Amino acid sequence: MLTNEGVIATFLDAGITRGFTLPGLGITWSLPAFHARRDEFDVVLARSEQSASVMAQVAGKMTGKPGLLMAQGPFATSTGAFGILEGYFSSSPMVVLTDTSCYDGFAQHGVYQTMTGDYGAADAFAVLKTMTKYATYATTPTEAVYGTQLAVKHAMTPRQGPAAVVMRTNVIKQEMPEHPRARLYDVEGHLRYTPPRPDREAVGRIADTLENAEHPVIIVGNGVYATRCGPTLQAYAERNGIAIASSYHGKGTIDETCDVATGMMGTWGSAAANRAVQAADVILVLGCSLGPEYTRFRDEKMIRPGEQTIIQVDHDPLNAGWVVPVDQAVTGDVGEVATLLNNTRPHDAALVAKRKEAIARIKTENDYGVLPVFPTRPGTMHYADIMRGLQGFLTGNDLLTLDAGTNRIWATTRLPLRHPNQLIAPGGIGGMGWSTPAATGAKVVAPDKRVTGVIGDGGFVMTMDAIATAAERGLDVVYVVANNAGLGMVRDNLGNQKIAVDFLDHDFAKVAEGLGGKGLTITEGDQMGDALREAHAMGGPVVIDAKVDPAASHRDCSDYATL
Repeated sequence: MLTNEGVIATFLDAGITRGFTLPGLGITWSLPAFHARRDEFDVVLARSEQSASVMAQVAGKMTGKPGLLMAQGPFATSTGAFGILEGYFSSSPMVVLTDTSCYDGFAQHGVYQTMTGDYGAADAFAVLKTMTKYATYATTPTEAVYGTQLAVKHAMTPRQGPAAVVMRTNVIKQEMPEHPRARLYDVEGHLRYTPPRPDREAVGRIADTLENAEHPVIIVGNGVYATRCGPTLQAYAERNGIAIASSYHGKGTIDETCDVATGMMGTWGSAAANRAVQAADVILVLGCSLGPEYTRFRDEKMIRPGEQTIIQVDHDPLNAGWVVPVDQAVTGDVGEVATLLNNTRPHDAALVAKRKEAIARIKTENDYGVLPVFPTRPGTMHYADIMRGLQGFLTGNDLLTLDAGTNRIWATTRLPLRHPNQLIAPGGIGGMGWSTPAATGAKVVAPDKRVTGVIGDGGFVMTMDAIATAAERGLDVVYVVANNAGLGMVRDNLGNQKIAVDFLDHDFAKVAEGLGGKGLTITEGDQMGDALREAHAMGGPVVIDAKVDPAASHRDCSDYATL
């Protein structure tokens, strides 16, 4: 058995049956082993390491199993870092398989591309250590296979995230020793673990505290997304009149049109969610870090330790009380805590009615779910029109990916999502260009779902190569380009100074055709819903070039009242 054969066998034994790649040097040498197992393993060829890394990160985010990125050392650590960093900050399980590109013994001679860390070389291991929760540098065949086993283990174990295996290039095609000094065992035994169980007495105290509260709020975060427990929490909250706000990662984990939903909190969030948190006397935080962007960068009216009772549940004890001091911390799986809470007795009916009246008042006063109609210059539309079209289109069989910038802010603040976990959005580094490969990767992972991606024109140009990947694999995906011919959020932040923000108005429908897809162009707001239906009926990758008024602003929907 060669090293590359041992590595692919490890992935398959661990249940990893797909990898995303733009191959080079060491990964090229690995491909024959992957090809030999093609009936069991799907190699997805991307057009850039950036797109491949996003597809792998999305695969991990959606499935809970590590998404696999395979890329050559210099590029896994540079252009491929985009998706790795997103996975690191948003706790998406990933494995990065790469090499040192050392050309069989020339590492110490300054050969180009070398990533061994020698004089005249860069250091792939050092770079990957800064953006992964585990990294190893394998210099023998045995180390490569064992390192792969541990990478899978670390990627899958809470707190989940990326793990990396850097192989010395020359070992990839070497024979595995029959009797290595460090004996190898089956990967299954390395992957077993028991998750932390929540203290039932502590959960009982949470239930009692919520029952005695006047205005309790539950904040749902990435832990709720990962455990898919939103519907359970919603049932508990609706029965007891408890408002639910979300972090960015927790958005759309419940039906955001239900009577207790207040939307996503934070600087670029819903005013209703922010006011509900401000009014709370008890706050239960489930799988959310309470990072500064969620509290409007420490707005003194938002989270008030000492004045509000703050309870935080997380599978990692380091996360509870990390950003904000708490009154009670519970270590455990938030899905299990949600189930335990849902099995407790209902609260007093009169109190529940009073709470729901207060929630409804906050939502009404802050225009929750309202999509205003904005005037636009002739031949253009507004972001609100895109959201209105999506609102009337999305069903329980849809997945929606978002990107960075103004288009994302309009979706997170003004688009209530009815179907839990249909949103796939970047919240780690939240970089431009994420949505297009994310939508492509989502369709690869969930072929039975209808997938739509929303992205700005600035971000689309960065990763439009993902359209070609979708065309080559025959994927039915629709990409909505909110095309305002520039960087909308940067324009907003510069005010009247237009410095390095304007682009030419490109024809992205033609771009899509050139990449093997199809394209539509719309210029009026009322065309959005029909365009979505037509595009999805066309089959294959389809780009909707939606011409957006450059004057349309994210400030029309963000909660900037006290900033």
